[in-house]
Amino acid sequence: MWQYEKKLQYPVKIKNPNPALAKLIITAYGGPDGEAGAAMRYLSQRYSMPYKEVIGILTDVGTEELAHQEIVSAIVYQLTRNLTPEQIKEAGFDAYFVDHTTGIYPVAASGVPFTAASFQSKGDAITDIMEDLAAEQKARTTYDNIIRFTDDPDVLDPIRFLRQREVTHFQRFGDGLRVIRDNLSSKNFYAYNPEFPGKK
Repeated sequence: MWQYEKKLQYPVKIKNPNPALAKLIITAYGGPDGEAGAAMRYLSQRYSMPYKEVIGILTDVGTEELAHQEIVSAIVYQLTRNLTPEQIKEAGFDAYFVDHTTGIYPVAASGVPFTAASFQSKGDAITDIMEDLAAEQKARTTYDNIIRFTDDPDVLDPIRFLRQREVTHFQRFGDGLRVIRDNLSSKNFYAYNPEFPGKK
């Protein structure tokens, strides 16, 4: 279904390790508003979406979120490589290290593992697209918060790229909402999927 180009969507080349920062950035991978949930949300929602244009948006954005998982993973890995046990402990990265060494594991900055309970796929066009609009704003806020905690240009550059993509995705889902709105009528006020049995 997809063609995969074996390079990051945006380059990550971090020179200075910083495991304390990695503990924060990992939330963009597996936290409540992270890329893992975003990819699963959009790639799940597309099946019940009744409008082809919006299915295309969900597929495009969902697959891009997979690419963003790779970028975040590269950042976290590069921030945690070649560390001594003393550096790991001093940075507060020891609890993560004991469970995962420097493997990438979907977890929030708070330490809560990724769960599908952090996103919704409802099967209602309006409900799902509103969920998506909100999700992109929450992801943007997460990147804003990460930016507040670093002045390393090697980290800021890809994080700012990811933040900008959240803004772009929000705009794409706004386009999707317009498609849904334009298909509403007195017979389809709630934008149900016409294939769903039992419609009124």
